[in-house]
Amino acid sequence: MPEGDTVWRQARQLDQALTGKVLTRCDIRVPAFATVDFTGSVVESVQSRGKHLLIRVAGQLIHSHLKMEGSWHIYPVDHAAKWRRPAFTARCILGTLDTTAVGFSLGLLEVLPQEREADAVGYLGPDLLGPDWDADEALHRISVAPARPIGLALLDQRNLAGIGNVFRCELCFLAGVHPAVPVGDVRALPRLIEQSKRLLEANKNRSSRSTTGGPARGDAAVWVYGRETKPCKRCGALIRHGTLPDPQSPAQRARDIYYCPRCQPAP
Repeated sequence: MPEGDTVWRQARQLDQALTGKVLTRCDIRVPAFATVDFTGSVVESVQSRGKHLLIRVAGQLIHSHLKMEGSWHIYPVDHAAKWRRPAFTARCILGTLDTTAVGFSLGLLEVLPQEREADAVGYLGPDLLGPDWDADEALHRISVAPARPIGLALLDQRNLAGIGNVFRCELCFLAGVHPAVPVGDVRALPRLIEQSKRLLEANKNRSSRSTTGGPARGDAAVWVYGRETKPCKRCGALIRHGTLPDPQSPAQRARDIYYCPRCQPAP
């Protein structure tokens, strides 16, 4: 599941493959931007911002968000027939003399003038993996709504950018708090924010995520996420699964939560 660590890693790979190079191919397969063609232009930079990815070229911004299933792949230019995902899921293809970058199943893809970058990502809080990371500002943003469940506050990208549902569940377990506990009742909130930073930093260079410090594969890689009915690795109680709806966004599907009923008692 793409989260801040995944997007940071893909942005770095795209930056290494594209920045400073002339585009020999530009195919944006979104109707509103299908006529956009940056062929002949030099890619200026590629950067992540929370869970958003920004490609700067010719004074414009190619803005993408992976959502649940998106991914950017990089291939040698002569390997187009060996893409790891079906060609019909490709939403953006950017080619150079030696590299083809393909964005598959992107949940969001748009092209904006660079001066409108704030329209795309200006609302985001401090980026856990970005140069603007500010723990005090993140703490302030979360703390202004003390009655809000901590599990919703951590997912809110306006508070701090980069946490998705896997990290949300794992961080709540590590802090010993149920995701539904109000922010104001979380005693060690600064420590939880610090842990968020450490966890994403530890995973940004890993091809497979691990929140336990163990092997980054399967059950050994997580404490609670996806482990419903399996024993807690700390106390042995069976991990439970539920959902946590957001009253501020009633139309949005409630996200899954996983927790230990003994280590993380419900409020």
